[in-house]
Order: sequence, then C-alpha cells, then structure tokens
Amino acid sequence: MTTMQLVGAILFACALVHTFAAKGFEVLAHRHPRHAGLFHLLGEVEVVFGFWAMVLIVAMALIGGPGAAVDYAESRQFTEPLFVFVVMVIAASRPILDAVRALLHTLARLAPGRSEVALAWLGLALVPLAGSLITEPAAMTLAALMLAPQVFRPGIPEALKYGALGVLFVNVSIGGTLTSYAAPPVLMVASTWGWDSAYMFLHFGWRAALAVLINATVITLLLRKYLAPAAATGDEKTVPLKVSVIHLAFLAAVVLLAHHPVLFLGLFMLFLGFTQAYQRHQDPLILKEGLLVGFFLAGLVVLGGMQQWWLQPVVSSLGPTALFFGALGLTAITDNAALTYLGSLIAGLSEQSQYMLVAGAVAGGGLTVIANAPNPAGAALLKHGFADESINALGLLGGALGPTAVAALLFLI
Repeated sequence: MTTMQLVGAILFACALVHTFAAKGFEVLAHRHPRHAGLFHLLGEVEVVFGFWAMVLIVAMALIGGPGAAVDYAESRQFTEPLFVFVVMVIAASRPILDAVRALLHTLARLAPGRSEVALAWLGLALVPLAGSLITEPAAMTLAALMLAPQVFRPGIPEALKYGALGVLFVNVSIGGTLTSYAAPPVLMVASTWGWDSAYMFLHFGWRAALAVLINATVITLLLRKYLAPAAATGDEKTVPLKVSVIHLAFLAAVVLLAHHPVLFLGLFMLFLGFTQAYQRHQDPLILKEGLLVGFFLAGLVVLGGMQQWWLQPVVSSLGPTALFFGALGLTAITDNAALTYLGSLIAGLSEQSQYMLVAGAVAGGGLTVIANAPNPAGAALLKHGFADESINALGLLGGALGPTAVAALLFLI
C-alpha cells in the first residue's frame, strides 16, 4: 500500500459517508441561510463523488506533483459517464417519451383491471426488461419519467415511494442481463469470458425476468389503492410520427456506438441541432440532470481507480458462494461494473465463480445510488417526489432489500 493508495481509500470512504449523509446538508442549508447555496450543492447526491474526485486530484498533485495528477486523470476511461449523459438526454426527449407513453397506454388499456395499475406495473417491469435492448441507462430514464407523475408524487406514502424506487433500481440492474451488451457489469466481462447473448439468457436472463415480474407485481399490489388515472391537461400537442422516428433513430445509433465516444458525441451534436431546428415539437432537454449524473459517474471512475489494491485481493480470495454474497455486499459501496471488471483480471477464475461474481453484482445493483451506473440518473429524475426533494440513502436501502432478496434467491437456484 502506497501513501497515495491510502489517501485514495480514505477519500473514497469520505465519499461513501457523504453519500449517506447528503440529506443532512439540506437541513444545514435551512439552519444557515447565509451558506445555503454551498450546503444545497453538497446535498446533491450527484455532486458527491465528483467533489471528492477533485479532492483526490488535488491531493495527488500535492503528494506526487501536478504531472502525476494529470497523468492519472487522463489514464481513466470516461466513456461510460459520457454515454450515460448522452443517452439520458436523448431518451428523455419529448418525441421519444410520447412514443413510449402511447405504447404503454395502449398495452395498459388492453390489460384486465384498472389501466392506471397496469401502467405502473408496465413501468416497473416491461421498461426495465427493455433495458436489455436499449441499454440500462435509457431504460432507467424512460421508466423514471413515466413513473414520476403517477407513483413519485404527493399523496403516496413515503415508505411505498422508497419501495417502488428500490424495485425500479433492482429491476433495471437485473433487467439488462438478458443480453451481453446492455448491463455495464456484464459488458465488462463478456468478451474476456466469452459470454454472448445466448449464454446470458440461458444462465441469467430467465431468472432475471422472473425476479423482475415478481418484484413489480408485489409493489404494484401495494400501490394499487393510491394510483389514480393521470389528469389530462388539455394542452397536449401531438408530435409528428416522423419526428419521433428520427429521435428513436438517434437513440438506436448512440446505443450501437456506445463504445465509441467520438462518434456518439458527434451524433449528439447533430441531435441538439435537430431539436433546435424543430423546437416546436420539443420540451426543454434534461441537460442539467444529465450533466450532474455524468459528473457523479466520472467522479466514481476517478475514485474507484484507486481501490483496486484492496478490492481485487478480496474478490480473488473468496469461494463461489462467498463470492456471490461478497459481490452483493461490495456492490453497495462501489459500482458493480468496477467490481466485475476487477474479477475479469483474475486469472483462472472458475466458471462457477464467474457466474457468482456477476450474479451477486447485478443482484445488489439497487441497494445504493452508487451500486449501478444508471441509478444516479433515476435518483436525479425522481428525487423531487420525495420529502425535502432528496433521496435518503437508508430509505433506498430499506426499499431495495426485498427485491434484492428475490433476485438473489433466483440467481442462487
């Protein structure tokens, strides 16, 4: 352990404590109005890891010199934060949301029972499973925006909101495992271990789909008496079909180019130009929310890169069953994609251990905001529906325990 590794571990621990204490900064903002702006900033969960990553870079410059700090920052891979930002903004655009809403409302009307109950179930089950095709960040964005006015609103008990949030986060984390490219923790190991989409569906997909359906059904039954038909505002304007198709084409192209940031950022520039050219068919883009999430994930990349020295020995020392529960627990305090990536570096890991590592990582992907890359996107879009417009880390943990147990049980069968 070097001095810099120790500093990196301490700052990572500080970031974790800050994440769980973020709501306390909102209280301080009300008590000390003179510094309310600073406390509000530090109370934003999306700011936490970016803030401590900057502290790490400054500490690295002081200890090893400015050159070492710059070299380390430039050695990090920021493709995933950039991709999540781009896919969030495009997926949340009005033409895509209108197309998804129309599809889900049609399916809800065809379902037996109350359509608003069916709509909530579809948002918690079908959309997360669609993440295996459109990627998990896109699924999270669409599901959060669809569920926000129906589930995460005044009149719904706070405990049920956290229950629904836990189900959403867990279902998105496991719902992307039907293919080999949509879930970040699977993507990190798929090529190294030779896992294609057929392998994923056979070993993970059907279990994940069953867990998603169980979780969504249970929470929807608990929510059903609080759900009401969405009130029509009377000022909706129909987006032309060709505009929705063009937006969907942009989203599909970005998903296909997910590993090529130069190309998908170029497409994003064209997308921004298109939205300006046809502004009458647009709502304001969620650029602020997307940038905050990107900042969060970039901070996690910077801080997480200094944790390999203790994480990898822990992962490599565990047997298959212990590895499953170890991965499930470690995922709560570090991004699950980083955890599986470290596992992919271990030579001679048995096939059973490989399965247990990934299964534990995806099963625990809903326990905290930092456990899975799309979670900060969901938190940013849904936090306004909670008390004090912030998500309590312990509340999320409590809401995610049940659906995590369902996913873990099915993966262990």
